[in-house]
Amino acid sequence: MQVIQYTAQYKEAWDTLVRTGKNGTFLLERDFMDYHADRFQDCSLMMWDDETLLGVLPANWVAETRTVYSHQGLTYGSLVMAREVTARQVLEMMQQACLWFMDFLGAERLVYKPTPYIYHAMPADEDLYALFRVGARLTARSISSTVLLSDPLRMRKLRLRGVAKALDNGLYIERMTENDWATLQEYWHILSDVLVNYHQVRPVHTAEEMQLLMTRFPQQIKVFLVRREDRILAGCVVFITKRVAHIQYIATNQEGREEGALDLLFKHLITERFKQMDYLDFGISTEEHGQVLNEGLIFQKEGFGARGVCYDWYEVELHREVVAQMLPLEEQTTAARPIKFLDLQRMTARQGSEIRGAVERVLKSGWYLLGEETRRFEQDFASYVGVEHCVLCGNGLEALTLVLRAQKQLKGWDNEAEVIVPANTFIATILAIREAGLRPVLCEPRLTDYLIDVDQAETLVTPHTVAIVPVHLYGRACNMTAVCEMARRHGLFVLEDAAQAHGASWAGVKVGALGDAAGFSFYPGKNLGALSDAGCVTTHDAVLADMVRKMSNYGSTTKYVHEVVGMNSRTDELQAAVLGVKLPLLDGDNARRREVARRYLEGIDNPLVTLPAMPKDERQHVFYVFPVRCGYRDQLQEWLRREGIETIIHYPTPPHRQPALKDYAGAILPITEQIHREILSLPVSPLLTDADVARVVAAVNGFNVNPLTSNL
Repeated sequence: MQVIQYTAQYKEAWDTLVRTGKNGTFLLERDFMDYHADRFQDCSLMMWDDETLLGVLPANWVAETRTVYSHQGLTYGSLVMAREVTARQVLEMMQQACLWFMDFLGAERLVYKPTPYIYHAMPADEDLYALFRVGARLTARSISSTVLLSDPLRMRKLRLRGVAKALDNGLYIERMTENDWATLQEYWHILSDVLVNYHQVRPVHTAEEMQLLMTRFPQQIKVFLVRREDRILAGCVVFITKRVAHIQYIATNQEGREEGALDLLFKHLITERFKQMDYLDFGISTEEHGQVLNEGLIFQKEGFGARGVCYDWYEVELHREVVAQMLPLEEQTTAARPIKFLDLQRMTARQGSEIRGAVERVLKSGWYLLGEETRRFEQDFASYVGVEHCVLCGNGLEALTLVLRAQKQLKGWDNEAEVIVPANTFIATILAIREAGLRPVLCEPRLTDYLIDVDQAETLVTPHTVAIVPVHLYGRACNMTAVCEMARRHGLFVLEDAAQAHGASWAGVKVGALGDAAGFSFYPGKNLGALSDAGCVTTHDAVLADMVRKMSNYGSTTKYVHEVVGMNSRTDELQAAVLGVKLPLLDGDNARRREVARRYLEGIDNPLVTLPAMPKDERQHVFYVFPVRCGYRDQLQEWLRREGIETIIHYPTPPHRQPALKDYAGAILPITEQIHREILSLPVSPLLTDADVARVVAAVNGFNVNPLTSNL
């Protein structure tokens, strides 16, 4: 069985199954679901057996609570099944859907809203059995009032007296003609007044939204009205499915209430208009997830011969051991699934609909550079970091380069000016210094945390030193108190390299706001990544920000007027829009990365493997990677590869040993070289499941070597 996330290319297949399946209604067709796509992050699934579509599951994702709903925008939203599927296949579909939500979204719970039986075209309660198998908890139960139209109960005399009164006073019923939108607006005004005055709420749908839905589903959505002469006294909207006429948006004004308008309308719908159908459903009469029963409302509905049908909500805790209760998971299933270092497809899929919406918004705008998306993200990210200014640019390297070039221009630094930088950083930091026409001075890191050794850095200060670049390597914030105090003593400019530490903080202040300026990378693999290269500069300094912005745009602030030597370094509108979608997930993802790291630190116990330290204040680390050291690094990496676990070396060759920096080849940097010789990064993606983490822990603990042969 193959599970895929719904995309628009599958619309026809989705809708066909909904129309022909056991338990589909038009509310589950895409034209109905997608009218409010901007309100929900869709994560609907389709289950295939080769080329046969077996089922579809409408769903949306709420990242803040790590919860999947089926679906918040619908009254019900259960798995829609093809007519031929069996109970065993439904168990497998439900299980595979749960596993997909866990693996691709990192979901922790599923809130499932089964379709009530009255809407089924044939028996279709297999999903309820699947929920029972996993111990799903019933969290809400609302009661609706439904008339069995083939054998209706007698109406109460009170209701029949109302009918007689309405007829005596000349009230009559009409169905709103198609495309009579003025009448719809007139009725919606009455409906809104009733809801606001009596219930202090407004209709869920606006008149414009209902018009859109009626245009898309002219045979399924009808409006019935009660009039006296040409005045509307009462009415309702009816959603017509295969077996059920579902009444909603009921309203009557004071005149209609006194004249029995609704009694006349409902008797007509039950005994004439929909008598050939199976059920007429008046909707629920409960509040607060079923805990409060509106006895007056249900008494009125029961007066027409209606009796109870339940609308339920279930909650499933998404853990593999729980999901395995539906069907036994193959013992090799988890082991056979490779654990990627970082699955960018899955990371992006979590927000697929939101990202597609953002991209579509940019495409429709016709403005692709330096537009509203750029301005919005710059404001949002500056606010997130806690600075006055954010300037988007081409990538992280150029962010650092632009700051140094701007500062060189503003302060008059010469080409002999020196910048202290940790020797074990990614080469981009050093290349930025050289690109700015300055001289990198390599400083050893501390072996305890792989961050710049501030004490040694101070010994490297000369009359030519103008700046220091603390690199928040691997996601851990440097001791910025020590860095800034040392910099102040020597009058140095502090440029943070925050390319790997989005969201980390020191002493309660986020990286990017701790020095004089900072450079960030939004490379796709970062904790906050775009879909291509992007970067930014953050600073409190308005003069510096203006110079960076100018230099990033050919040295220009006015078109075709170039005040300084600049470059082309800009983030396009598409990437800015995508970053804006992803930013709200950053803190939650970082928290999960810390949780994964904590489990590694508690679980890995192998004398051949040195673990990183967790800072006392865990907010200092966002674990862009989880670096371990091992004297048999290559053998450990091969061992984990055979176990299906992908790892990466950050980085195999130190900068001073790279051909591009051959003039540093004679540098004596033993700590840097040891780190690059031994370092290995384990997967620490926020999408790792607890089972994935346990598997990595077991694999690392199972590693050993033969010291005589250095073989596994």
